[in-house]
Amino acid sequence: METEHARPDDLAALRAAFDADSCEPPLGWDAVRAFEAEHGVVLPEPYRTFVAEVCDGSRVGPPAYGLTPLAELPDDWGDDRPRRVLAEPFPLTEAWLWEEDPDPEAAEPVLDRVFDHGSIVLGTDGCGMYWHLIVTGPHRGHVWNITDVGAVPFGAEFGHTTSEPGFAGWVRHWAAGGEWFDAA
Repeated sequence: METEHARPDDLAALRAAFDADSCEPPLGWDAVRAFEAEHGVVLPEPYRTFVAEVCDGSRVGPPAYGLTPLAELPDDWGDDRPRRVLAEPFPLTEAWLWEEDPDPEAAEPVLDRVFDHGSIVLGTDGCGMYWHLIVTGPHRGHVWNITDVGAVPFGAEFGHTTSEPGFAGWVRHWAAGGEWFDAA
């Protein structure tokens, strides 16, 4: 998974996956750099080039309710969440089902960081299921599914899917009609 340089084959796959009629106009490089400066991050490739040159959000998936524009949150995100801090590292490196955590009170401080630190929200599949692109920390460039019961990284190396990790792998999987969690 390449996070520093956009590979031409990844960009071609992203362009092919999103219908221009359903896409919001790309932001352009000045707007992307301004967003990065404001939040103290550099977006991982190929997502960075995608929002600058191809599409900043889409009315069709992935995820189910469309790809959320870079500077926005899904409509069902809620107004009572803590302030999002993209420059703070995303705290997880492996799947975590907090619903099954034996010490839920100890888990509480980490929960807000899972939802609100080190990631941008790509969109929702509804019912509190959000897809995040990690922008800081050890999992920079990976896509995670974060729900009300737990968080799971996307990609074959994590055992839940047969697809490549990262934004391009996530989009390719969706465009091919794959089930999100298709590993046996």
